[in-house]
Formats: sequence, C-alpha cells, structure tokens
Amino acid sequence: MVRVTPSDRRSALRAGVGLVAGGAFAAGCSPAVPSSGAAVRPATVSRSPASRPAVSQPSARTPAAPAPRAFPGQPAQITHGPRDRPRVALTFHGQGEPAIVRALLGEAERHGARVTVLAVGTWLDEHPGLARRVLDGGHDLGNHTQRHLDVNAMSEAEATAEIAGCAQRLRRLTGSVGTWFRPSRAARASPLVAALARRAGYPHVLSYDVDSLDFTSPGAPAVTRNVLDGIRNGSVVSLHFGYADTVAALPALLDELDRRGLRAVTATELIG
Repeated sequence: MVRVTPSDRRSALRAGVGLVAGGAFAAGCSPAVPSSGAAVRPATVSRSPASRPAVSQPSARTPAAPAPRAFPGQPAQITHGPRDRPRVALTFHGQGEPAIVRALLGEAERHGARVTVLAVGTWLDEHPGLARRVLDGGHDLGNHTQRHLDVNAMSEAEATAEIAGCAQRLRRLTGSVGTWFRPSRAARASPLVAALARRAGYPHVLSYDVDSLDFTSPGAPAVTRNVLDGIRNGSVVSLHFGYADTVAALPALLDELDRRGLRAVTATELIG
C-alpha cells in the first residue's frame, strides 16, 4: 500500500481538498446510486442566452486542437494500450470546481505527466476557459456527453443530441471535436452509442481497464491502492475531477508510478 503523506509541493492541492470537502462536487460515472459519502451532481440550472458565460472562439493564432484519429488494428472500444511499453493513461471524467481542476493539472505537470480529460458539455458551458487550459498543458481533451446522463439508456435521437452537443462546444472552443469519446454513466458504450460516436467523428470509444472508484469517496489511500493494485503497462485508468479523495491521492499515485518506471501519457500517445 502506498501511504499519502504531506509535502510542501502539495500545498496547492490542499486548498482543492477543502473546496471539494466543502461541497464543490461533480458526479461520477457509476450507474449505481452513490454512497452517502459520494459526490452528488447538482441539478442542471436552465439559463437564458444572455446569462450564459461568453464562449471564446479559437483565434487565427491559436492552433486547432488535435482531431480524433483512427488507430488501425485497434478495436472500436479501446480499454488499454500496448502491454510491452511502460506507459499508462490517467483519464479524468471532466467536470468539477475550476480551482480543483487547475490544481490537479498542475500536479500532473510538475511530475511531467500528461492526462486525458473527457469533458462534460455543461461544464464547458460554465467554464469555457478550462478547455484551453487542458490543451495548453499538453493534455488530451475529449467528449463525455453534454449533460452526463445515462447515454446508453437513451433513444437514438436523445443520444445523438448528447454526443453532438458536447462535440459542438468542443469545436467552438478549440476548433476540434476532441480526440476521444467516452460514454457517460458507463464504462463501455452500447452498440448504438458506439455507432453514433463514429457518426459524430470518433473512430474509437475510450474505455478503461483500471477503475479508481474515486466516485465512491473511499478515502485517498483506497483510491491510490485501487489504481496501483491493477495498473500495468498499457493501462487506462478512470479518475474524476471534483472529488477530495482524488485530489489527495494524486501526489502519492504519481510518485509511485515514477518509482515503478511507468510514464503517464495521454491516451493518444498511449495508443499511438
């Protein structure tokens, strides 16, 4: 077991833990009902166009974000990368308090790690500047549906709107629909949702083979243990923004990956 210990370089994350513990939560992707300690997604608030945050457009001097790529020989739903290279991908389901997000990205960058963020469209509506923050840090940015509902349970029209809605926001903000699609509230996409994602421009669905279970709020040591017990060459790890346990676990997790010689890279780097 890896023990989470305090250090000076983690001071930025301490503030994040306080914000999350105080109620700045984001919903996890488990289809099950969260435990009493888990985060609860606040109800969606309808806004008039005049009250929405301004959405920045990519300028001529800002290069468009990378587009989705097809990886020949890879399945339609990717759960892990090559097992013969000491690389892993830490993937974050993207919605949460901006201060927490910046702290987590900063901690990853201090370790030389790059991550993959699957953004929720309503989160991008609320915090459009975070799309560029993710990309400017060298991380992957992808699509995690518009409202973070159970997309596999939706009709074709509803699921199409969820996938396309987030894709449109990503394109407005970055010039691209993002590099990956991951279904909300599920580890894997149904055949219908996978087909709709391909229609929207995503050749592959990004799944994972290691689940941190951070959305259950099991405590930072348990999050670290859940990841390290299952991680190996090529693993794709599921994590979330907006949970205190994730914030507190990340420094020790990155330290142990370094010790094991596992390099945290984007999902695109891992698969490519």
